[in-house]
Amino acid sequence: MKKAFDAVAEQERRDTKRSVFLADDAIARFGVGRNMVGSMRYWATATGIITEDGCETTPFGRTLFGKKGFDPYMEDPATSWLVHWNLCSDPANTTWFWAFNHYSRLNFDRPALIRGIQHLVKEHPGARASQSTIKNDVVCFVRTYAEQPFSLKTGPEDTLDSPLAELGLVRSVGNRDEFRFVRGPKSTLRAGVVAFAVHEFWSARSSSRKNSGAKTLSFEALAREPGSPGRVFALDENALMDHLSEIEETSYGAYRWSETTGLRQLICVRQIESEEAFGFFARGAERTQRRTAA
Repeated sequence: MKKAFDAVAEQERRDTKRSVFLADDAIARFGVGRNMVGSMRYWATATGIITEDGCETTPFGRTLFGKKGFDPYMEDPATSWLVHWNLCSDPANTTWFWAFNHYSRLNFDRPALIRGIQHLVKEHPGARASQSTIKNDVVCFVRTYAEQPFSLKTGPEDTLDSPLAELGLVRSVGNRDEFRFVRGPKSTLRAGVVAFAVHEFWSARSSSRKNSGAKTLSFEALAREPGSPGRVFALDENALMDHLSEIEETSYGAYRWSETTGLRQLICVRQIESEEAFGFFARGAERTQRRTAA
């Protein structure tokens, strides 16, 4: 993603409204084959690093990978969590969104996910997806999050893990085709990342007019609704509560957690834009550093 971002950023500086991924020198520029160039564009787009047409970087991408970016070399675990959030909170990324937000069981195998996606396609008459496409998508999903077992029979590229495997969200259970979503607290997930996710989730609900103009958001929505932080980060109630209890400081007072008269809800103290919410990442990093020093 960093390599894709840099190439698009360089193209932007030249003020050329042309996709660098479609250029004649794309293979030489990236040092990979044509299919891999397309793959780089796809993932950079799916995770919100560049725009859909591949011609511009996004504010989110610049916040992470720009000259004064939060984590230009992808060294901080928060970056992987943010990438995961963008990938799995967007319904356009069908398999990833459905698996984390709609699949109801903790244990699963590939055939179970394939059947679930096939059923989803049937529920939407306008949708088109062949069985082989769904199967490949599910295989790719599992490879994104589950660590690959080492084998002397496969080449080194077949045993490389995705960076998102380090998040520990999916683990192998028993044989090679059984897996489990890991719900509960996440040691590398910082409050600043959760605060940003809360802002994005609330903004998405408001845009859909499901919660337009509301100043409060229930704990149940934050924990269980599709696209919510509780779902996407696979947090149990206690883990989510721990993050929400810190949100007032992490969000610079934009949000406040309340548990009065037995009613658990988040209060929007003031409206903010996504650009300000990007600062929540660094806020969480500063607090982590202070705790480590202490």
